Amino acid sequence: MAPARLLLSLLGPLLLFSHGVCAHSSDDEHQSDWATQHLADEHHISNFDGGAFFQLHDFDDNGYWDFEEIYTTYGLKHETTDHIASDRKDDVIKQVLSLIDRDQDGRVTKEEWMAFVAGGGKLPDFGMGPGHHGDDEYEYEIHHWEKYHDENTREEDLTHPEDIAHFKKHDEMDAEADRIAKLDSQTIVLDNIPQKFRIAN
Repeated sequence: MAPARLLLSLLGPLLLFSHGVCAHSSDDEHQSDWATQHLADEHHISNFDGGAFFQLHDFDDNGYWDFEEIYTTYGLKHETTDHIASDRKDDVIKQVLSLIDRDQDGRVTKEEWMAFVAGGGKLPDFGMGPGHHGDDEYEYEIHHWEKYHDENTREEDLTHPEDIAHFKKHDEMDAEADRIAKLDSQTIVLDNIPQKFRIAN
């Protein structure tokens, strides 16, 4: 009986610990802490404090987050959120402001943010994605290139659908720039003259 009791006393805490780990998977933690997941996915940062998070998302470096900066932090300008209604996006900002903006002036100062964090506050996950707020080049770099490629990757190795779509977009942008340059070099741009003013040949 004593060996069984000894075994149970040794394994009991381990069983409780393993149950706790299983009950709170990393997905649960990420869902409850959107900022941590955002920094891991979008910035590849795993060690940060509240001040660093604030500074990183104070895009114009003026000491506070305004409507646009919160909007951008949550990635609500990115094309992946185009399907979300604008009033729903605005509601996200209002909810964030209601949580943090103590003086209700429509912006979050660093002091307000730090007080929110010190009180255990966390940015909620509204289910609108990880907060893409880089340009296309940045998003491709951080979400695809760093994962599948490196400085030794040759052009002929860029065969993933993401690579093809990315470089197709570059080709389209180059073609559009060439078209505009050609139009700019013309003295008169015939395409800009309405049909009713053109002389038939």
